Amino acid sequence: MGTFMGVYLPCLQNIFGVILFLRLTWVVGTAGVLQAFAIVLICCCCVSPTLASADYLEHSGGSYFMISRALGPEFGGAVGLCFYLGTTFAAAMYILGAIEIFLVYIVPRAAIFRSDDAFKESAAMLNNMRVYGTAFLVLMVLVVFIGVRYVNKFASLFLACVIVSILAIYAGAIKSSFAPPHFPVCMLGNRTLSSRHIDICAKTKEINNMTVPSKLWGFFCNSSQFFNATCDEYFVHNNVTSIQGIPGLASGIITENLWSNYLPKGEIIEKPSAKSSDVLGSLNHEYVLVDITTSFTLLVGIFFPSVTGIMAGSNRSGDLKDAQKSIPIGTILAILTTSFVYLSNVVLFGACIEGVVLRDKFGDAVKGNLVVGTLSWPSPWVIVIGSFFSTCGAGLQSLTGAPRLLQAIAKDNIIPFLRVFGHSKANGEPTWALLLTAAIAELGILIASLDLVAPILSMFFLMCYLFVNLACALQTLLRTPNWRPRFRYYHWALSFMGMSICLALMFISSWYYAIVAMVIAGMIYKYIEYQGAEKEWGDGIRGLSLSAARFALLRLEEGPPHTKNWRPQLLVLLKLDEDLHVKHPRLLTFASQLKAGKGLTIVGSVIVGNFLENYGEALAAEQTIKHLMEAEKVKGFCQLVVAAKLREGISHLIQSCGLGGMKHNTVVMGWPNGWRQSEDARAWKTFIGTVRVTTAAHLALLVAKNISFFPSNVEQFSEGNIDVWWIVHDGGMLMLLPFLLKQNWVLFLALPFSTL
Repeated sequence: MGTFMGVYLPCLQNIFGVILFLRLTWVVGTAGVLQAFAIVLICCCCVSPTLASADYLEHSGGSYFMISRALGPEFGGAVGLCFYLGTTFAAAMYILGAIEIFLVYIVPRAAIFRSDDAFKESAAMLNNMRVYGTAFLVLMVLVVFIGVRYVNKFASLFLACVIVSILAIYAGAIKSSFAPPHFPVCMLGNRTLSSRHIDICAKTKEINNMTVPSKLWGFFCNSSQFFNATCDEYFVHNNVTSIQGIPGLASGIITENLWSNYLPKGEIIEKPSAKSSDVLGSLNHEYVLVDITTSFTLLVGIFFPSVTGIMAGSNRSGDLKDAQKSIPIGTILAILTTSFVYLSNVVLFGACIEGVVLRDKFGDAVKGNLVVGTLSWPSPWVIVIGSFFSTCGAGLQSLTGAPRLLQAIAKDNIIPFLRVFGHSKANGEPTWALLLTAAIAELGILIASLDLVAPILSMFFLMCYLFVNLACALQTLLRTPNWRPRFRYYHWALSFMGMSICLALMFISSWYYAIVAMVIAGMIYKYIEYQGAEKEWGDGIRGLSLSAARFALLRLEEGPPHTKNWRPQLLVLLKLDEDLHVKHPRLLTFASQLKAGKGLTIVGSVIVGNFLENYGEALAAEQTIKHLMEAEKVKGFCQLVVAAKLREGISHLIQSCGLGGMKHNTVVMGWPNGWRQSEDARAWKTFIGTVRVTTAAHLALLVAKNISFFPSNVEQFSEGNIDVWWIVHDGGMLMLLPFLLKQNWVLFLALPFSTL
């Protein structure tokens, strides 16, 4: 596929979806034109910096491929799965949008579950959404299962419907400036009335030259036939009037719609400028009520999914003829087109439609019509049919892209239990991945509320975009050789800005959803890390660590450390026997107990011989010591030296271990047992030589006598003590030593200290 069919068209279908036709008018009416414009602009600015990295998304895994290759398999798997879940829930959102259009605006009589109680009608609608949503999901899965080429054939039809619908909105806005459509809205005082059950907008009506109560009278009074009936107090003191629902572009209504009108759930939608008596009255289901509590942050979470389709092309990059060319061009054109449409529609809706109609989510005040459809020309059905096919097309695109993303993750084999989803049919279609995608999408459909599903997928998409920008910024700052973005105006600051906006939007839209999404990503990250996934891709985080370590080491060289920054940085000298086993492993236990100082630990040992001949023994000894360090929970480094003489090897270790400012300042060694009775004079000479070398290097020296009797990290002592002998003035080293040892939980609970 080329740029148009493979990238531009799928992006448009995912972006021009359910939010544009079903929720944008409500967002404008609730947030006001200014804040709604800010919401759209923030969301567009969030995804725009991500476009700078679009030229790197050239693999069948799309954004997952980039993140995993840039930040390593752990980050790639965690963010890739989050993006997969977001795309899958997006399919559920589009299907729920299609069902809402079908049951509310096209065929309301098709509802299976009904309720005579108006306050229970919403619960019945949720059940209808679940039943019809499941049926739609099965139908769409069958279409995708047959083949992606059929989805692309439908895509042209769906896109044509979207374009015609959008043009109908612009045509209706222009026409409203000189001939606004007739959509009267019935008002009781300043309160909006539902027109679904009202015959005329008046308290009375004329029948055979007689004035009789209207149907509206019966809803607010205890009798629908007599004027002396007891009526609602607010109904008595306020007049019923009719206002124009769409006054038109030249009406100046935008001045009333500039400001926000956030309301709690169950509140009556009112027109602030209308006259009303200061009487409370009772709540009546004939009023148009707010169905959910609204706020700026809630609207951000609901609107953001409308700009998440920018990855639709990159997710299918494996099917593109020239991904390097098609992805950046198609994605950039799609985001520019959709941003213009969204921003202009915010202004047009606020300038043409009455505020109470904009805040009426389901069009109750305009006889159940789709609010954006009331503005369109030549007929509201253009929008209704166009939006229905648009949401169906976006759902098909999501169900096409999500299984391919999961298949790419499974083929990398970084998550073992997903391996089965890497298989596909003979034509390459990911069958098992499609089935899992359908099962997860069904969970979203069971939620059955568009306003609840939208913030969930917002979190997953925001996390993906955050890490795409992080990967780009990291690769640029580390000057990774294989990172060569072709976008001429790319700068790491763009990625950093996009990352910051994504993180801010996550907590602005829903802080608890943000925490849940981060916890899910963290659990996936730790699982992949626990499985020990190692790939040849390289790891950007490791490169960041190397750069940070280099910077820190160079900073340490700028001057001598201050006393308050002093830490015991240990060089632990171990003896090895003939079988290359450690003779005194308790030295490592002692070192781990001193690690409360959080300093550096280097474990060194010497093998006597020739390096060329004893290289294998050195590697084996190094692995033995590392396993012992791991068992004793000693965090540090192992250094093996092969030397002709033991004394020379120890001298080399004392002189050369460490790097720059990260060098040892303390040598830890064991007391030579039985050296007076030893026939080998080298034993005590080696000890004396080590002491002299340590002194010459101006290092502290800790000699552990009777090391085999020192407490281990698992023993529990009920009595005993440790004597610290202060032989010479050493600047407080021996005063610090008992304090450090007491930070260890075994010694703190068991052993008292005395300093002599």
